[in-house]
Parts: sequence; C-alpha cells; structure tokens
Amino acid sequence: MRADWLHGEIAVIGLARSGRSVATLLARTGNTVYASDAARTPVLEETAAVLEQEGVEVDLGAHDVDRVLRSSLVVVSPGVPTDAAVIVAAQKKGIDVVSEVEIGLRFLPALKYIAITGTNGKTTTVAIAAHLLEALGLRAVAAGNIGTPLSEIALDPAPPPWVALEVSSYQLHFTPGIRPQVGAVTNVSPNHLDRYRTVDAYYADKKLLFRNAEPGSHWVTNADDSVVQAMAAEAAGVHARFTVSTRADAHFDRSADTLMVLGYPLVRRTAFKLLGDHNVANALCAALAVMLANPEHRSLDSCALLADGLRSFRPLEHRIEIVQEDDGVLWINDSKSTNVTSTLVAVRGMSRPTILLLGGKHKGEPYTALAPELKRTVKRVIAYGEAAEVITRDLLGLVPVEQGGNNFTEVIERARRAAAPGDAVLLSPACSSFDMFDNYEKRGTEFKRLVTH
Repeated sequence: MRADWLHGEIAVIGLARSGRSVATLLARTGNTVYASDAARTPVLEETAAVLEQEGVEVDLGAHDVDRVLRSSLVVVSPGVPTDAAVIVAAQKKGIDVVSEVEIGLRFLPALKYIAITGTNGKTTTVAIAAHLLEALGLRAVAAGNIGTPLSEIALDPAPPPWVALEVSSYQLHFTPGIRPQVGAVTNVSPNHLDRYRTVDAYYADKKLLFRNAEPGSHWVTNADDSVVQAMAAEAAGVHARFTVSTRADAHFDRSADTLMVLGYPLVRRTAFKLLGDHNVANALCAALAVMLANPEHRSLDSCALLADGLRSFRPLEHRIEIVQEDDGVLWINDSKSTNVTSTLVAVRGMSRPTILLLGGKHKGEPYTALAPELKRTVKRVIAYGEAAEVITRDLLGLVPVEQGGNNFTEVIERARRAAAPGDAVLLSPACSSFDMFDNYEKRGTEFKRLVTH
C-alpha cells in the first residue's frame, strides 16, 4: 500500500458486499475508516452495525462530503456511479479514488490471477477458469464481480495462491494497478447505458484491462468479435484468440465435435454439459487463459486434467438454469441475463415455443434487437416491472406482448396460463433487477421458489 494512503482516514463509499469487505479489511489492518452509503435499508443497517463493531464510523442515507474531502484515499464500490458528486469532488481535490479490487490486489502482492471481463459470459468463464485451476490441483477460487470480493480473499489468513477474477467495467475504471498473469475479454456489446453517456465510454472502461500491458503480458480475446480485436490491438504482450467459427489458438472443430486448445484436442463437445455455442466460447476462453497462465499448465498430463475439469463442470445458478419440467412445460432461470445481448444469446438457444419473461429496471438499450429471435421461437412476451412500457412499445407488433405488472407472483401466474405442454418459460429479463429485487440472484431464487411451489 502507498504510504500516503495510510497517513489519514480512508473513506469507503458504497456499502454493498464489496464495500463492507474492504472497510473490514482496512479497519482490521490498523487503518482509520469512514464508510457511507447514500441509501438506507435494513440490510445496510445490519452492515453498519457490523462495521461499527470493527471500529468503522458509518453514515447511511447521505455522505459526509466534507469528511470525505479530508480523507487520504477514497475506495468506491462498483454500484456507485463514477460521476457521483462525492466522487467528483474527491477527484477535483486530488484525492486518489480506487476500487475495492485495487485494495484487494495491494493486500495480495503474491497473488497469481487471471482477470476476465466482457459484456456477456464473463461470470461463467470465470467459474470455468477457477474450476480448471482446481482440476490442475491448485488452490484457487473465483472472486471479484462474480460475488466474492477480492478484499474478502485478502482477509483469509492463508489466501489461495490463484484467483480467477471477474472485473466489470465499473471496477476497471478505478483499478489502476491491474496486472494479471492473463487478461481475457469474452466479448463486448452496448451495455449499462443507464450509467454511461455513450457506448464508447463503456468500451473505454473495458479497454482499461490492458492499461499496464507490457511485452511479457498474456491476453486472450474473442476472434469472432471485431470490437474486442480493435480494443486489444495496441496492447503489448502475447495475444491468443478463441473462436467458434473459424480456427485460432483455441477453436471448436465442428467436424470432429471437439474443443481444440493450443493444438490439443481437449474434450468432445458432447462431454461438456453447458448448452449453446456461447458456452463453448466461454470454455475455450477459460481453458486458453489457464493454459497460458503457466507453461506447466500446457503439459500432456495437465491437458488431461483440464479435459476432466471441463467434463465435470456444471451450469451456474441463474444462467440458463433448468429449474424443472412440470406438466410438459420446461421452466428456465436465466436471471443473470441483465442486458439485451445476453438475453439474445439465451433465446437463440431455445428450441421449444417459448414464453419469455422480460422486465426489471430499464438499462437504456432498445429491445428491438431481440426481434429476429423472438419471431423464430417466442410465442409470447410477458413484460413486467419498470421497463414494461418500454418493452411493450419496442416489441408491439413483432410478437404478442402482455404486461405483467410489478407483482412477480402475478408474472409467474401469467406465464403458467400462457404455457402449454411442449412449451418453455424462460426468465431472461434483459434488465437489471433493482426495481423489484436487491440483485439478480434474489430475482432468480424467487423465480425458482414460485415455479416449484
């Protein structure tokens, strides 16, 4: 840690899970910490009580801006907009503003990590990468935006030597020290336009993965994504690419039905249990990154272990997760799809007539991009939540649309009435959850509860 950061009070802005973890880490390592959140909820009040026992002073409902401007460092949670008044004021005063990931990295100087970002697929890819590291016999975990803050790993007296680290655009914005063993980008497409003024601004934050590129760096990128290729083009280091459409360092050999990585036939497609070409791409990306992370990971024995790892990997909760088939209707939980592109991927994988549940908090994207796939397989859209009117306006006339209101129980009942034997009901909202739920996990969990009861 830089000495000037530790010579005064450190302010932590935003007290969701990462803010709570980093405030705890800083307090337990002898720092004076002030933490605040603009909201006040029962969950935040519980967090405040826990942090106060750690010696952290906490404000809820507002930030003490004057106090923040006297701090030696500001640590910002990813849920706090980069243009929030308190953040802008701190930057104008010359106070360093960094992410929780940056602090975690500073406290884990010996950590070896694979950093993965992208618009879609990054959570699955991170989970596969962590699973493959473990398959090699290494002590490894998935952390970052996937759910476990890196500062929580740093609190462990014996932290794992390897981490598969998911980094969002918000985290990259304030993580100047990122320097992974391997950095990977799954894909990019317009997203978070409720937070970014332009698509280019969003892409610019994604590009910050390469900010410390040097000749010894290793990068894994999607050969099928021209925007990713342009983004990575000037980054120094060794570049490796994956594809499901042609041939590259890692590719899907359709004629042999085999995932090929660095010339090695890693696993047959039928042995990898996740649905869709997008998940083949995620597997190729993860395997390529793990193999590049250390020369020892490319031996024949290691490749055999990696193949076993891909065979044993199972789908993540809330990501095209089959909940049950009841009375001939297949119910699928894809609550993790919080943008239009991710929902488009899910709908492309549907082969049954589908009732699609779209809705939540609108993120600024038009839903018209879904139209070709909706016409192919979706028999009805149920639009719900804050975004319902926008969804209805964008899709009316393209596919039958009904509005489901703001009661999630009623949304599920509407889906039951609309579905017939042989159909599927797909929760793939293309929106954030924050109008009705604290996060996409709670949305998916409630979906599963309602479906199975």
